[in-house]
Amino acid sequence: MFEQLLQDIPWGQRTHVRQEVSFEEPRLTSWYGELPYTYSRITMQPNPNWHPLLSMLKERIEECTGHTFNSLLCNLYRSEKDSVDWHSDDEPSLGKNPVIASLSLGATRTFEMRRKPSPEENGDYTYVERLKIPLDHGTLLVMEGATQEDWQHRVPKEYHSRDERINLTFRIIYPEPDGVWK
Repeated sequence: MFEQLLQDIPWGQRTHVRQEVSFEEPRLTSWYGELPYTYSRITMQPNPNWHPLLSMLKERIEECTGHTFNSLLCNLYRSEKDSVDWHSDDEPSLGKNPVIASLSLGATRTFEMRRKPSPEENGDYTYVERLKIPLDHGTLLVMEGATQEDWQHRVPKEYHSRDERINLTFRIIYPEPDGVWK
């Protein structure tokens, strides 16, 4: 499955702009779903043409979790240098308390979570609770409830050599209420 998805998914590298400086996302991505998805001011256009293997995995994950998904963000971490920084999946199109089912294929990578600081801590993450979870080949991690509201997560760069890893993040996307995609 890993080799087939590595070869067949139309991977692309997105460009971000932060404080008027552009940089390439340190991983490759691909989007599947009837609706567009916007995160970090990048909009991924609708792609309703699901790969048969991805459709089968979606059905199996829906059976395992009891949740239905209509979209999939695929991430390819090519080596230990690829990463995603601290963030929460809290875009309005995901709705309140989104359910995200994350399937890992390929090399093991560390998934880190940190609790968001209380208002009294003024955004200081120094003493917040942290978790490190090794995601092995075949691991299914489900984030639900207030996870995105209360926590941030990342896959950091690593110092030791790592082979390729595919991360499939199944989610539900809702149409933007005003019909305008930002």
